[in-house]
Amino acid sequence: MIGKERCLRPPSCRAKGLQLLIERASICAFDDSAVLKILIMGGTRFVGKPLVTRLQAQGHALTLFTRGRHSLPDGVEHLSGDRTTTEGLSRLQGRSFDVIVDSSGRKLEDSQRVVACTGEPKHRFLYVSSAGVYADSEHWPLNEESATDPNSRHAGKAQTESWLLQQGIPFTSFRPTYIYGPGNYNPIERWFFDRIVHNRPVPLPRDGTTITQLGHVVDLADAMVRSLEVETATNRIYNCSSKRGITFRGLIAAAARACGKDPNTVELRSFDPSGLNPKARKAFPLRLSHFLTDITRVERELAWQPRFDLETGLEDSYCNDYSLKPTAEPDFSADQSLIGV
Repeated sequence: MIGKERCLRPPSCRAKGLQLLIERASICAFDDSAVLKILIMGGTRFVGKPLVTRLQAQGHALTLFTRGRHSLPDGVEHLSGDRTTTEGLSRLQGRSFDVIVDSSGRKLEDSQRVVACTGEPKHRFLYVSSAGVYADSEHWPLNEESATDPNSRHAGKAQTESWLLQQGIPFTSFRPTYIYGPGNYNPIERWFFDRIVHNRPVPLPRDGTTITQLGHVVDLADAMVRSLEVETATNRIYNCSSKRGITFRGLIAAAARACGKDPNTVELRSFDPSGLNPKARKAFPLRLSHFLTDITRVERELAWQPRFDLETGLEDSYCNDYSLKPTAEPDFSADQSLIGV
């Protein structure tokens, strides 16, 4: 049974120093001092925030295209509009950029409409795809050559990658598994934190040995920025997540430690997922089947290493996001269909 102890912030929240040592790749696409004109479709939420911070630190000239719903960082040009409409994109007409960053496009036409307004970027089209494009497999981890699923809800992202290649538009695409970290608006780590903090039993698919993989948002941003400096990253697709996978059971234990709790005090209740869609993420926040990718290519070609392992990443998410704005009244109604409570 879950203990009644007060949920404390772990000591590591008070003092944590994380350092990333990145070896410079031997071939660069442009001088480090070059200032690039960069269009970012979005840039004010989850993935966009650390990306903008890093690009600004390098002195690039940033233009953010958003709907204007969220606060903007200082020092950027802002264009307000709805990217799903021709009228909304009209402010991009005739503009040209060295780099276009698209982290919010889901369908092929989303990116096509942007390029139709601006023309091809002079240096790179930087795209956030998804490891969700891959088909189910008996072989794990999946690499960038693994088969894709044309019926995936992420199929539009794979179509966008193919279109960029066919059109000869210089691009780099990243296929993360589950992105997590401060600012995550998807119910990934928060789903586990809610149940642990509120002393609820945590639903566990079968025996909890299914393997999944998460990647920290800062690590993704670092890899994206790094790719702009590396010539060999042109027209390349990269899996980009943490180094290792983890079982559902291990993930819950790591989440408990991030919350300052002993994992042994957290009650786990198994459920049979056989009647659920294995790729569904409604009642349970992750795929109910294995989901693990090989990140060897991005490590080798970009001389990049993730700075966060899952333990430090979940602590970062808990300390710098969840604990500052906890869910006031979490909705646990979906648990009823899984474990009956």
